[in-house]
Amino acid sequence: MSKKFRKFLSYYKPYIGLFLSDMFFALMAAGVSLVYPLIVRYITNDLLVRYDISDAVHTIIKLSFLMVGLALLELVCNFYIAYQGHMMGAKMEYDMRNDIFERYQKLSFNFYDNQKTGQLMSRITNDLFDITELCHHGPEDIVISIIKFVGAFIILININLPITLIVFAFIPVMFLFAYLMKNKMNKAFRKNRDRIAEINAQIEDNLSGIRVVKSFANENREMDKFNDGNRRFVESKRNSYRQMATFHSGLGLFTNLINVAVIIGGAVFMANDIIALSDLLTFLLYINNIIEPVRKLINFTEQFQNGITGFDRFMEIMDIQPDIVDKKDSIAIKNVNGDIEFKDVSFKYNDTKADVFRNINLKVEAGDYLALVGSSGVGKTTLCSLIPRFYEVSAGKIFLDGIDIRDIKLRSLRENIGIVQQDVYLFAGSVLDNIRYGKLEAMEEEIIEAAKNANAHEFIMELPDGYNTYIGQRGVKLSGGQKQRISIARVFLKNPPILIFDEATSALDNESEKVVQESLEKLAKNRTTFVIAHRLSTIRNAKSIIVLTEDGIKERGTHNDLLNRNGVYAGLYKLTRGTERNLV
Repeated sequence: MSKKFRKFLSYYKPYIGLFLSDMFFALMAAGVSLVYPLIVRYITNDLLVRYDISDAVHTIIKLSFLMVGLALLELVCNFYIAYQGHMMGAKMEYDMRNDIFERYQKLSFNFYDNQKTGQLMSRITNDLFDITELCHHGPEDIVISIIKFVGAFIILININLPITLIVFAFIPVMFLFAYLMKNKMNKAFRKNRDRIAEINAQIEDNLSGIRVVKSFANENREMDKFNDGNRRFVESKRNSYRQMATFHSGLGLFTNLINVAVIIGGAVFMANDIIALSDLLTFLLYINNIIEPVRKLINFTEQFQNGITGFDRFMEIMDIQPDIVDKKDSIAIKNVNGDIEFKDVSFKYNDTKADVFRNINLKVEAGDYLALVGSSGVGKTTLCSLIPRFYEVSAGKIFLDGIDIRDIKLRSLRENIGIVQQDVYLFAGSVLDNIRYGKLEAMEEEIIEAAKNANAHEFIMELPDGYNTYIGQRGVKLSGGQKQRISIARVFLKNPPILIFDEATSALDNESEKVVQESLEKLAKNRTTFVIAHRLSTIRNAKSIIVLTEDGIKERGTHNDLLNRNGVYAGLYKLTRGTERNLV
């Protein structure tokens, strides 16, 4: 049994009782459908021929009650199958969606650097729907089809063997036809999945950047891009529908041929007194019990292709192992001082050959305020991202309070690090919810205190609903400075011993920068702080300034020391002096 198949079956395990009951009712519904033609045959072949009219009518009335009872039983069976069967599928979908979302949470930045959000969303929505349709309808359709098919075959053999053989001569050809269509349909459905994922990615990209689109008046350009992707999707649909049309029209042809064969064969046999009219009528009634399961089984191949294609895409994600995980013997840390040391650290991205930097040796004592400057692309942000293990070092080691960070549990490590970025991400919700994200169990009083420390309380109280004000997706209803102060309040609430300020003020105007800078300085007090600096105002008072180049750490010292050396830092300073522009 393959790993993929075992994984698929594992989702049935928590609902095995529900699955078995669904199969029981499916079995009963299939059995009931086999009884009706037998009752018709009994009435036409025995009751109306061998009994007088009064006895026949009396028996027919009794049989009518039986048939109504069977109809009600079939109603209950079909209701249970449709309701509880679908609920089983929904619960399995719930489990799968939880699993893939959990896997998303575990994957590192390396994974997301090479993915489109819309495509990842497609795997957790569209793909899972077809998987659960297969989980529910697949076994159910197979059980019903086999029972109906085998039952009808046994009954028809007892009625008339020659006509039964004529009917079943078509069946192998029908299955051969379905088998030949299988691969073509699989490829077509796979392409559909890829195309709809591309469209989702394009929509997500457009809606996330809608303000940029409108600011450049490029709506028509975006429409052209979308139309192109939409057209490719239609073309992939055209191919899949062509395969489906061939499949279903071919199936319809076989159905008609079977009916023609039964009618002609039955007429010939009746002319030769080989079969009675009542048996031919019963035979025609049972044809549907033969054709329907065959149709279901063949249609199952379409459902199977849809579901298994989605499951393949699901497993593609589930098979990706997180490249940054806890060691078995990793430890949780408490009472962190904040001493950080880089020893011979090198780093390169997975899909590149060249190192971003190499042989970095750096020691930062607890409570130090360290600034990182340098030209764009030298790895300032990447260097700081190694501390919380957003990326893993390619060589060397990083120590926190003398402990290799790879020996510390990820959750424990990241709980002790606070990050304030230039591109602030706020979740759709209230101000209160976004600040509380720094400490989920925080009381409202703690949240307000954190906001005051971040110089955010005053503007929050001026909002329509204060701390309960809805701020929109990504905090779109707030200014840049307001969003930044909420993100700082979030870190105040977290209260970590280590801070990383990633160009936290570079996108702000001078007035907002001043307020935010005050908040940052208050936050950084008595904490080990790394500042990725573009503006001189954030680094003049730094205890130490590191100048990064393509060759690693080029210079280190205070603002005045580095100016006196007249080296790389002095050159950067001259470029920005008087304008307070970004250090690039």
